[in-house]
Amino acid sequence: MPVAIITGASKGLGRALAEALAARGWDLVLDARTAQVLDETSAAVSAYGTRVTALPGDVTDAGHRAELVAAAWKLGGVDLLVNNASALGAEPLVRLDTLSLKGLRRALEVNVVAALGLVQEALPRLRASKAGAVISVSSDAAAEAYETWGGYGASKAALDHLAAVLGEEEPGLRVWAVDPGDMATDLYAAAVPDDDDPRPAPATVVPAFLRLLDERPASGRYAAPDLLEVTR
Repeated sequence: MPVAIITGASKGLGRALAEALAARGWDLVLDARTAQVLDETSAAVSAYGTRVTALPGDVTDAGHRAELVAAAWKLGGVDLLVNNASALGAEPLVRLDTLSLKGLRRALEVNVVAALGLVQEALPRLRASKAGAVISVSSDAAAEAYETWGGYGASKAALDHLAAVLGEEEPGLRVWAVDPGDMATDLYAAAVPDDDDPRPAPATVVPAFLRLLDERPASGRYAAPDLLEVTR
């Protein structure tokens, strides 16, 4: 069975993607910071009959990243790495003139530095896979200027560029940065708690990610709404 590592997998898009891959027979290594919620997700995902290893921890910890890759190796290797764990930098989001540098550093550490660190840790296994792939979960804030989204958007823009360069440097892999579009997630609720407008559930955008895995287009940046539009 193919093996995937998914960070930030206890809820939201990470959990929805884990469930979809498990339903397809993937074995999984799941990461999140909150052990109890991650254990609940692991139990739900395991119901699909695949092997699931849940490892609570912080992706900014190099030792934890090594544990994730080692766990995947025990399951057979690393065929897919999904860098989904994210930090906002401020909750709720604030304008740049009041954004704390500590918060910005946290967003960069989680969204960029840790993501690259996990890629570096997993690269030997990804290269050994017949269909190795890396998915970096991006945001429209990486490409558009929205008030209060500056720190988070900057971190996701940096993640996009890392993904683009990795795709050039690793032609044997597929490296996709994916903007999932608007979703109803805890992350968005923490970012803009006063916004009550309805948003799609994360599960509704998962088919866009599955399409990438099925069709394996060239490495690059993709928007989930565009991928979903083509499939309709």
